[in-house]
Amino acid sequence: MPSKRNSRSNAGSSIRGKILLMPLIAALPFLLLAMYLLASMLNYSRNYEEIVSNITVANNYNLNFKEDMDESLYKLVVGYVSFDGIGQDPALEDPYALIDRCRSAFSQLMDTTVEEESMMWLQSMLRNIDTLENRVDDIRESASAGGSYNENIQELDSNIYILTELIQDDIQYYIYYQTRNMEKVTSQLHQQINQFLILCSVLTVALVLAAAVVTFLIARGILQPIQELCDATEKVGEGDFAVRAQIRSRDEIAALGRAFNNMAENMQSLIDQVREDEEKMRKLDLRLLQEQINPHFLYNTLDTIVWLIESNETDQAVDMVITLSNFFRLVLSKGKEFISIREEEEHIRNYLEIQEMRYHDILEYNIQIDQSIYDHQIPKLTLQPLVENALYHGIKYKRAKGYIHIHGEKDGDRILLTVRDNGVGMDAEELEVLRREISRPCQETEKGFGLANVNERIHMYFGKEYGLEIRSARGKGTIVKVTIPAVRMTEEDVS
Repeated sequence: MPSKRNSRSNAGSSIRGKILLMPLIAALPFLLLAMYLLASMLNYSRNYEEIVSNITVANNYNLNFKEDMDESLYKLVVGYVSFDGIGQDPALEDPYALIDRCRSAFSQLMDTTVEEESMMWLQSMLRNIDTLENRVDDIRESASAGGSYNENIQELDSNIYILTELIQDDIQYYIYYQTRNMEKVTSQLHQQINQFLILCSVLTVALVLAAAVVTFLIARGILQPIQELCDATEKVGEGDFAVRAQIRSRDEIAALGRAFNNMAENMQSLIDQVREDEEKMRKLDLRLLQEQINPHFLYNTLDTIVWLIESNETDQAVDMVITLSNFFRLVLSKGKEFISIREEEEHIRNYLEIQEMRYHDILEYNIQIDQSIYDHQIPKLTLQPLVENALYHGIKYKRAKGYIHIHGEKDGDRILLTVRDNGVGMDAEELEVLRREISRPCQETEKGFGLANVNERIHMYFGKEYGLEIRSARGKGTIVKVTIPAVRMTEEDVS
């Protein structure tokens, strides 16, 4: 009782879960859009902060670098202060220290600047700083060598002031393009916000359609198992007890489906039992039919024995009686359905020896069966109908010397046995008719009864993948190939 209660509780939860799934699916797109907008805002904030930081660094040098550098170098040239003592004056900047700080600051900006034009002016500025450092070196060397005042002033006017002016221009252009980049980033953010609003509008419309589709899918997920159970019930009503309801859900319908499958399985067991009983009766009928294959052969053989006795061929008559005795001993086989391939070969050899005595002028035969398959089992009277068919429907109508070749070998997990004759053969139309006949139950065949009997027994014992295969051509003979599984005889089978 608790198990039933739990199964019903689970069933109810499962159905409610399917219904609750719809609002969750509806909320998912809006959650994704919110995450998209948040990511856009974070990306904008990061880019904006980098640009502002770059502009701040550049502005500091834009305001002070040229003025501090020009003043310091002028006082160095006029002798107000020396290169060694300029660091002691709080009102002046050491030109080298100022150049190093500037180079370091703008080299760091190279790592954070991504806008192409800003990068170009930043590179130009660093090159000009390197050139400025070289010119400062020239002034220092001139001052150390006692160079004239006029030459140093000329160096300031011709190189230093121009270079600091160029550096200031580079910084201003860098700031200008960074400002433009800030506007571009802001524009992109506005564009993304507009796209977000458009997407929200489209999504709202699409959500209505999606809700309808999801509702349909959820409803189908509930109704489809019911329909499948109805279809299975209808098939059972039509007599197909092997059908099963394939319900993969965990709700009340699944419990009903399991009960239905149990019922169908019980009914199938009863049907299988009836079919098994019918199969046993069918095998008994086939065993009776097997015995009907041989009477005319016995009559003819006895006639031959009488003829031999009347002709005073007593030795041949005795040999024929002994061979006939061995033949029927193997036919009876103590009532067994299966015999060894060795016994089947002996049976066929006895049969052909008898027939050779009667048809010595038209019959030759050869048996080549691999001895490694002698201990494998084969349904009794498998090859004899094939050999008989080759003799009476192939060689006798040839009215000339005929040849029957029997071959046997193992191929993987199968045994292949072949009966080949060089008799009159069949044309394509006759061959097709015979193939159709042997595929029918032997009691319904109009021709090829013996072949149909063999084929039906093989199908019954081993399955449809085994049986007979016939090839033939008019005037060239016929080949019948028998395929059975390679199963060794047990001690119980032998005894």
